[in-house]
Amino acid sequence: YVPPQVRKAQETLDDKKKEELGRLKKMVNGLINRLSEPNLSSISGQMEDLYMGNSRKDMNETLTDILMNACVTPVAMPARLIMEHVLLVSVLHHNVGIEVGAHFLEAVVKKFDELCKSDAEGKECENLLALIAHLYNFHVVHSLLIFDILKRLVSAFTEKEIELILFLLKNVGFSLRKDDALALKELITEAQKKANTAETKLRNQTRVRFMLETMLALRNNDMRKIPGYDPEPVEKLRKLQRTLVHSSASGKETQLRVSLESLLSADQVGRWWIVGSSWSGAPMINDTDKKTQEKLYVGKVSSKIMELARKQRMNTDIRRSIFCVLMTSEDYLDAFEKLLK
Repeated sequence: YVPPQVRKAQETLDDKKKEELGRLKKMVNGLINRLSEPNLSSISGQMEDLYMGNSRKDMNETLTDILMNACVTPVAMPARLIMEHVLLVSVLHHNVGIEVGAHFLEAVVKKFDELCKSDAEGKECENLLALIAHLYNFHVVHSLLIFDILKRLVSAFTEKEIELILFLLKNVGFSLRKDDALALKELITEAQKKANTAETKLRNQTRVRFMLETMLALRNNDMRKIPGYDPEPVEKLRKLQRTLVHSSASGKETQLRVSLESLLSADQVGRWWIVGSSWSGAPMINDTDKKTQEKLYVGKVSSKIMELARKQRMNTDIRRSIFCVLMTSEDYLDAFEKLLK
């Protein structure tokens, strides 16, 4: 039962919160609508101020929603527009904190996974893939995720997937070669095998031959063989990024080294890539494991220690276990080992 006065207070609080969020959305939307290369510096500065003045959760959700609505459309988005949007995320990721990029990346990857499974006719998949590719180009995410996506596309190997592989390789192929040439080589071998075992109708398609030629051009570092490949816009924006990112925050350590599987199962197993990310939901360790561990320590310690634990109000099994470990360990290393177990 919630008393009327408390209920009223909650309702006014909810209305107040909605109003604040609406105002915040308008402000962020206004900034995103004006976003372009020349004014990126001032807009990223204003966004940083908004992050300082509002809760990060609200800001992350608002920014992600607005960017997704702007970039994920049924028609192909201009490459430059997507690059500028992702560059803004990258600057905030480096200057404000890695949870900005992590939140956006998770939303994009989940949407991409959802659309890949459904046979959507529009260009949403390409737009989402372009967002992921440029998050990698602007050092928000590690090449590990890109390779995971490519492996998944190669294993499916239908017309739609071949188109997406070509699209992704055209955007980040040479960067992948620099980062991990061996993984790229393995991927190319896998794609060749798939193409050889595919049904004749698919194998004879010019698109499949074109994909294999593109992959060989990547392996041989031959940029001329890839039509429409132009690294200049990305390089230009990377230079701009270096001027906008505060020197202390830049560097490879801000890259999220997270796999596709981890991102898709984040709701079940938590988000280890965000420092201090709070866990909510089903417990990560199942109960049977916990019971055996509790018995393990409780069985080893004397009744005197158990009595002490009771006096110190260690009222749950896990608290008692930790208390017993701390009281009976020989030194800090021993305690560390036991606590880990």
